[in-house]
Amino acid sequence: MVAAATPSEQTGLTQISRICSVLIMRMSDGVEWGIHCATILGALPEGVALSAGRLAEYHGVPAPYLAKHLQALTRAGVFVAVPGPRGGYRLARPAAELSILDIVEAIDGTRPAFRCTEIRRRGPSAVAASEYRLPCGVHRAMGRADEAWRDELRKTTVADLLVSVVTDAPPEALAKGIRWLQDVSSPT
Repeated sequence: MVAAATPSEQTGLTQISRICSVLIMRMSDGVEWGIHCATILGALPEGVALSAGRLAEYHGVPAPYLAKHLQALTRAGVFVAVPGPRGGYRLARPAAELSILDIVEAIDGTRPAFRCTEIRRRGPSAVAASEYRLPCGVHRAMGRADEAWRDELRKTTVADLLVSVVTDAPPEALAKGIRWLQDVSSPT
């Protein structure tokens, strides 16, 4: 049995949740696009790849901008680029082994979203830098929020997203997506 959170812990969790929502809002469009592309690629049969143009078509996004993010995902080892007329992109590892964090970090990098500039060392209450032995409360809270956010993304895989597509997508959208994938991935 899990103990109920104390009021202090609840307040802390609420604050971290608010901070996480701010952090998430700062991710680039490329992260969303990359995650959706990974989900589509995870649904493909083995040996099948989709071009950047087809992935852009499926998601209704600009191909040149998407291609930049697909290249970043390839450099990071999340996707594999397959050359040739039937080439394109496919997952580098099974969907169950690719976390959402892998995709986020491939596109937006590994740096925390919050950068502390130590503003507490300025202004009328500033003292010598050596007096500031610990990070301030803002820095610590943002660090905890970033780690909680990364932990959640680390636990969620592309395979988890595939399950949610099957269970959550409107049936008509799912059927249309399957037909489209069959059309573009069948031999010519």
